[in-house]
Amino acid sequence: MGKEYSGVLVFAEQKKGQIHNVSYELLGKARQLADKLNAPVYSVLLGPNGIRAEELIYRGADKVFYIEDDIFNEPEELVYKINLVKLIDRIKPEIFLIGATSLGRSLAPRLAAALNTGLTADCTGLEIDEDGKLVQIRPAFSENILAHIKTDTYPQMSTVRYKEFDEAKRNEQNEGEIVKVDAVKPQEQLVKVISELKEQQVDISDASVVVAAGKGLKKAEDIEMIQELADLLGGLVGASRSIVDDGFISKDFQVGYSGNRVKPKIYIACGISGAPQHLAGMKESEFILAINTDPSAPIFNVADYGIVADMYKVIPELINSIKNKN
Repeated sequence: MGKEYSGVLVFAEQKKGQIHNVSYELLGKARQLADKLNAPVYSVLLGPNGIRAEELIYRGADKVFYIEDDIFNEPEELVYKINLVKLIDRIKPEIFLIGATSLGRSLAPRLAAALNTGLTADCTGLEIDEDGKLVQIRPAFSENILAHIKTDTYPQMSTVRYKEFDEAKRNEQNEGEIVKVDAVKPQEQLVKVISELKEQQVDISDASVVVAAGKGLKKAEDIEMIQELADLLGGLVGASRSIVDDGFISKDFQVGYSGNRVKPKIYIACGISGAPQHLAGMKESEFILAINTDPSAPIFNVADYGIVADMYKVIPELINSIKNKN
């Protein structure tokens, strides 16, 4: 490779002018990797005029490439791809990190194909080996092993799930450069947004308290009981995949490897057995309380406290106790 490729580039995702917090998590990890490589940290932001690009510098970027145009008001992967390929060909980063959001998961493989490079998806760890290569770590076989993957081509690309790394600390004393870049606009509109069916109802990834229900929930109406406990604790409702698949609640609330990753201060698992896919999304919560009738349920292996009982008895008692104290 020589030093034709250098630097760690972070894709700063934005929606309606707001930078997604996963961008700050990636910048924190990018700085660690770049320090080992003695290389700069770059960030690329595609969006309309007026986004506070300096926030990316405050979080550790040495240089921000701001591709500024209203064409990026819609998260259109093909337009993003065209502009990112041109920038990457220009700056030649050694590593390119993208958040494994809905947009990132759709955009990253298109980019990798266009750049003729490899891509490792849903990484949970990133390291630099003794040869200066990026080691991309991700779970495989239902979380039973951790695969360590290296890419021979450049840039070395990874997507990383939200809440996997700590956010880079914000420091307004950080110095850096914002470089405005002209957008490449396709001659024809590639995709037209006819209508937006719905906004995501919640973002439980940022909740400090999550009360989650699983297969032990007998009917959809009983979500109200879970919701009441969550409301009393100032938290949000979560769900295992089983009750999402049953149509009890929308996928916005799903916790797990194929749903949302959460790291709340308190996680209460109600009637959740603890399948590996679910544990992958919540096991790093600060305090875990599990309620389940099965004493051998895997959820108890990660719980700080466990209650072996019927949640239909325990939860109403918890609700009454909290109400009486208030």
